[in-house]
Amino acid sequence: MVVVLSGGWERADPALLAARTRRLHRLAHRVVWANPRKARPGYAPLAAGMAAALPHVDAFVEGHSPAALEQPAAVIRGEAFDA
Repeated sequence: MVVVLSGGWERADPALLAARTRRLHRLAHRVVWANPRKARPGYAPLAAGMAAALPHVDAFVEGHSPAALEQPAAVIRGEAFDA
């Protein structure tokens, strides 16, 4: 299982991030992406990097505080998490 903690604000070619995330998804049991901006009201994953990576992510959770990191921890434990 791989946990990524990132806002998804990739500066390089988003197609490269998509290809690498797709490969990571094939190699890992699960890919969990904790995004510190996801908790903001009205947030949408519109940054090019986040939009490119998201199709290859199994769980997309908040990562804005130590308490929010309980969300990826729950996913790692195999608990259902609705995000």
